[in-house]
Amino acid sequence: MNGMLTAAAVVTVFLVAVVVVLGLKYRDLRTRTELAKKDLLEREEIMQKEALIKAKEALHNEREQLNEDERERRREFAQIENKLSKREDLLESKIQEVTDKETELDKMKDQLIEKEDLLAEIVQKQTVELERIAGLSAEDAKRMLMEQLKSDLAQEQMQLIRENEAKIREDALEKSKEILSTTMQRCMMEQVVESTVSVVSLPNDEMKGRIIGREGRNIRTLETLTGVDLIIDDTPEAVVLSSFDPVRREVAKLALEKLIQDGRIHPVRIEETVEKAREEVEKKIMKEGENAAVDMGIMGLNKELIKNLGRLYYRTSYGQNVLKHSLEVGHIAGMLAAELGANVYIAKRAGLLHDIGKAVDQTQEGTHIQLGVELAARYGEKQEVIHAIEAHHDDVTANTIEAVLVKLADAISAGRPGARRDTLEIYIKRLQKIEEIVNSYEGIKQSFAVQAGREVRVIVQSEMFDDLASQKLARDIAKKIEDELDYPGQIKVTVVREFRTTEIAK
Repeated sequence: MNGMLTAAAVVTVFLVAVVVVLGLKYRDLRTRTELAKKDLLEREEIMQKEALIKAKEALHNEREQLNEDERERRREFAQIENKLSKREDLLESKIQEVTDKETELDKMKDQLIEKEDLLAEIVQKQTVELERIAGLSAEDAKRMLMEQLKSDLAQEQMQLIRENEAKIREDALEKSKEILSTTMQRCMMEQVVESTVSVVSLPNDEMKGRIIGREGRNIRTLETLTGVDLIIDDTPEAVVLSSFDPVRREVAKLALEKLIQDGRIHPVRIEETVEKAREEVEKKIMKEGENAAVDMGIMGLNKELIKNLGRLYYRTSYGQNVLKHSLEVGHIAGMLAAELGANVYIAKRAGLLHDIGKAVDQTQEGTHIQLGVELAARYGEKQEVIHAIEAHHDDVTANTIEAVLVKLADAISAGRPGARRDTLEIYIKRLQKIEEIVNSYEGIKQSFAVQAGREVRVIVQSEMFDDLASQKLARDIAKKIEDELDYPGQIKVTVVREFRTTEIAK
């Protein structure tokens, strides 16, 4: 029993000791916690004070800067106000000068009116006196004089016309007809029509959603990389590509066709495909340029000129493929040069390069003639070629036979019916307008626009026209056509006066 009491006393003492130790540690921990909180509060207070001081400094600096800006603006406003004041003074001075001049002009006008009235009175008196002396009225005398003048002038005019036409016909007409007809028959080239849009066929309408992609990321990537607008509308199984740059449009078309064929359409794949398509188009451009040079028989062209020639394969002008047009101009110019004994090589080279500026005129400032001259000069073309490029639209006067031939070949290639997209409709309207102009004259029996609008044949009523009147009618019709129509080349007017007498032998 005593042993159990002793053990209980020992346990009690131990527990008391543990409680005392724990109490001491708790008090020490509490003291430390309070000290840490106090230290933390002091630090926060110091940081707040420092932040407040920095904010005040920043505010002060900002205020100083604003004050300085305001002072600067006030100085500028003062200077502007001073300039405006001076301009106002100058304007008032000029207004006063103008007012003084208007007053002076009004006085001079009044004086002129008085003089005109005086002159009119004198003329009236002289007219009355002349009528009294001549025994004719002013209207009668004027009519007689005009009739005499018309008769004399008509005779002289027709005589001059006959002499000039005979001389011109003897010198150039037959030869020029022979040369042009021979050349145009030898050179007949295909004309390719392009537009500003391309259509890509789709295997099904589901492909449109894949092309657009989640939240439009695929179509945005394709448009960003190619610079082409993709139009996806209700058109079944088709996507429209729109761009003014035919090279970009071709790259986008080729890339989209590859993506549709591959089936994997996502931004990374689009980027890779566009890059491959761009490389293929660049190779195609170089190949077309080289083929054009070989076809024309032109050697030694700079690679950059060949590349720009290839770019013309994707360029159109009024619906006419510019590379095909350039080849045709080169061939025609070379044939004309051969017929006339000029430099065939220069004519063909200049004809091939005459529109080279159109390869870059959509991305650079300047007309296609200015850009073409710059390109030709930069890449070492001869002065004769550069001059022909510069003169083919009469920007400068052509002073070599080759330049004249290139200009003529350009007009032949562009002006004949079917060469350009809008030419058929305009061509038909031009023929109708020619016949309408001819039929507006009295005494016309029939009229026919022939030779693709290059000639109009007029059949007149023989009893209303003699030889002199027929010549005058042809001249009047030609003048009216020149005044009212725009057309390439020339239009020949032929007036036919036929007199038939029929008798029956019994």
